[in-house]
Amino acid sequence: MSEKISLKEKVGYALGDTAANIAWRTLTTFLLIFYTDVFGISAAAAGVLLLITRMSDGVTDIIMGMIGDRTNTKNGKFRPWILWTAVPLGVILALTFTTPDFGPTGKLVYAYITYILLTLIYTASNVPYSALMGVMTSDETQRTSLSSFRFAGAYFGGILTQGLLIYLVLYLGGGDENKGYQYAIYLLSAVLAGFLIITYFTTKERVKPKKESGGNIWQDLSDLLKNKPWLILLVVGFMFVTYNSIKQGITVIYFKRYLNFETMAASYMVVLLVVSMVAALVTTPLSNYFGKKRLFIYVMAFSAVTNAMLYIAQPGDYTLIFVLGSLSEFGAGIMPVLFFSMLGDAADYSEIKNGRRATGLVFSAGTFAMKFGGGAAGAITGFLLSSYGYDGMDETTITGAIPAIKMLMSWIPALIAIPTIGFLIAYPLSTNKLESVNTELEKLKVSHT
Repeated sequence: MSEKISLKEKVGYALGDTAANIAWRTLTTFLLIFYTDVFGISAAAAGVLLLITRMSDGVTDIIMGMIGDRTNTKNGKFRPWILWTAVPLGVILALTFTTPDFGPTGKLVYAYITYILLTLIYTASNVPYSALMGVMTSDETQRTSLSSFRFAGAYFGGILTQGLLIYLVLYLGGGDENKGYQYAIYLLSAVLAGFLIITYFTTKERVKPKKESGGNIWQDLSDLLKNKPWLILLVVGFMFVTYNSIKQGITVIYFKRYLNFETMAASYMVVLLVVSMVAALVTTPLSNYFGKKRLFIYVMAFSAVTNAMLYIAQPGDYTLIFVLGSLSEFGAGIMPVLFFSMLGDAADYSEIKNGRRATGLVFSAGTFAMKFGGGAAGAITGFLLSSYGYDGMDETTITGAIPAIKMLMSWIPALIAIPTIGFLIAYPLSTNKLESVNTELEKLKVSHT
């Protein structure tokens, strides 16, 4: 019988994703507009930067997963990485939003260096953090509950960032956006580091399979590529992260340039994050009723349809925008909870199928998908804005770019739902299959005792 996870430990684990989302949602929501409207990088150059950096960095997630599986300390495999990266992650986030007075080429080089370093340190923190859930418990129900707490914490991090950052920039900068962003991010970076340290001290690793570390790297990779549930989740993760990242990345630009009401973007994002927190907390009962696979299909379709309807909204239709955005976000808020819980199931499946378990490697799909999906979303957004002539430093280009802004806010991300649902239909771990996997795992544990 699995040890029950206390409320204190669930909250402590959740704060780790609060910290991660201070970094992640700052990047997905504000980095593009920071680069184009504050730092003075073109939309096309920013899009290329986001694509190249995220795509190249995705490989390091797999490497970090293997490193995590082979880390052995008295404090566990994954928890130490959370402690080791807490302060460095905060520092590099602050540097990414610092604006040195370089020329166009110097600014671009600085942006590449700081952003690449940020993604590498984020990987070293977040892959072990994600994998930690897989070794805190082996119970499917507790794992789904832990995932719900995790993403409630993630959305709380989003509230801190998306709800406060615009106002912090205005208040701390005194009208100077350069200083405003720097001082605001310095403050949030300190909070980020503190929360990661709390996560380290409040969590515990319990699942310790004998064959999870020290094995052959090529065998681990071979097992992974034979793991059909994992391969499908990798694609699904890429697609739903792309979907969500396009929506998040265009929000501030949409409110600033199309609705001419930038500060209302903060209220909109906070409302959506509250909806996401509620969605995360009701995911467990909903998944118990529908099953994870069916629920994922339902929420993907529902979120996409309601999001596409935002195209009809006109400046001043605030109620319509908030209602449609909230409905879409309810479905979107459930997706990552299901995804990371299903990765734990894929790790269990791998142990049954191959007689080996590589939790860190399996969970590396999470940040791998986030990096690739976020990069694709940034490229799509930057390229489309650029094709319509958008230049954040030139107000005369804004009117011509409005059609692109509206499309990115509505039906373009919604199109991604179609292939995503197709892959989910092919996902093999139904509720009955999961029950069979859990039964086999229990037999293995009994045989090893």
